[in-house]
Amino acid sequence: MARLRIGTCSWKYPSWEGLVYSRPSGIDYLSEYARRYRSVEVDQWFWTRLPSAPDVAAYRAAVDDGFRFTVKAPNALTLPQLPARRGGPAASAPRPNPDFLSPALLAEFLRELEPLAPVLGMIMLQFGYLNQAMLSGQAELLQRLERFLAEAPRGVPCAVEIRNPRWLNRRHFEFLREHGVHAVLVEGYWMDPVADTVRRAAGLIEGAVVIRLHGPDREAMEERSGGDWSRLVRPRDAELAEMAATVRRLLLAGVDVFLNVNNHYEGSAPLTIERLRALGIVDGEHC
Repeated sequence: MARLRIGTCSWKYPSWEGLVYSRPSGIDYLSEYARRYRSVEVDQWFWTRLPSAPDVAAYRAAVDDGFRFTVKAPNALTLPQLPARRGGPAASAPRPNPDFLSPALLAEFLRELEPLAPVLGMIMLQFGYLNQAMLSGQAELLQRLERFLAEAPRGVPCAVEIRNPRWLNRRHFEFLREHGVHAVLVEGYWMDPVADTVRRAAGLIEGAVVIRLHGPDREAMEERSGGDWSRLVRPRDAELAEMAATVRRLLLAGVDVFLNVNNHYEGSAPLTIERLRALGIVDGEHC
């Protein structure tokens, strides 16, 4: 039986008072969140090399054993190049990142996450758009991923997100299946609709998949919302109906789905989740 888990991308939003939280401040946000949802995406460690022990301990204490975290690995693992330094005596051009796809860094990251191991749903490796100045093409990425996975710690659910639409082809999904790695699919930015990608990968997505609902224009949504994430700003009725059908298709194929909803998709992740539930997409098992 496949399992659907719906949650949000991050959780500490005071404007969710009344939708998720009892009040806008002075509460344990994650503890209250976990009473309503069964999973959440953690992206705060994407920007830092390693998580802090107090944060990891607090997150574990806030949730029960049935809850799951989908965690972004540090971008130090997924940046082929370190960014250029601009101005001053330290100015430099982009340079190779020595931690790119480093099994040692992943192992160190996982050691710090050890308290979360019982509730860890997925570790996500998020790559940005990779141009030819970074990598020669899809073949090089897959070669380097193969070497990385051969040395990476075993038994950890791992998923790969890429932002090169043409690389989300059958070769990509065949590689993931062969190496026991899952896919992360993004709805938004410049990527093809997730429904189209799932159709192209028919028969190749197995085990589990992470779907992240982001929308095409983060900055515009932030401007229109004014930081108030308690209302719909840009309803996406047709896209949401297509997403519901896609999730059903995956569940019927026996694929577990983590559906992570961002405020930037429609303006309020909790309200988007309510709209998905109205379409029959709810947490739980599906034969």
